[in-house]
Amino acid sequence: MAVDALKGIHRLRETLASPPSRFDQDDKAMREHEYFVYIICSLSGTLYIGVTNSIYRRALQHKRGDIEGFSSKYHCIRLVYYESFDDVHKAIGREKRLKGWSRAKKIALVESSNPRWEDMAEKWGAELLFCERVNE
Repeated sequence: MAVDALKGIHRLRETLASPPSRFDQDDKAMREHEYFVYIICSLSGTLYIGVTNSIYRRALQHKRGDIEGFSSKYHCIRLVYYESFDDVHKAIGREKRLKGWSRAKKIALVESSNPRWEDMAEKWGAELLFCERVNE
């Protein structure tokens, strides 16, 4: 009995130490294909709807003013809503539908999950900024 238990522990250690299987790699690749439809706004209430494959990166780009066009012209920097999709075509379709909605309907959507219009990305990147300042 004790020998069987030791063999089981040995197999468990081998499993934990072995490289990821093909299944694990496929699962990771599937998770990496994530797309987001998002709504950002300005302090004056101007809304912008967009689509991206990295909500974290895109929110920081908007905050830094890296994205030229409507969102930078109207200072849309506060992420107030987003949805995730596993298919880019579904995300683009949703973006198009939302852009066709009335302003009142868009506001109701934001308020359904974020009634206080809090910036969902307010602290994103703060740790990077802190590290940059410490290393200066």
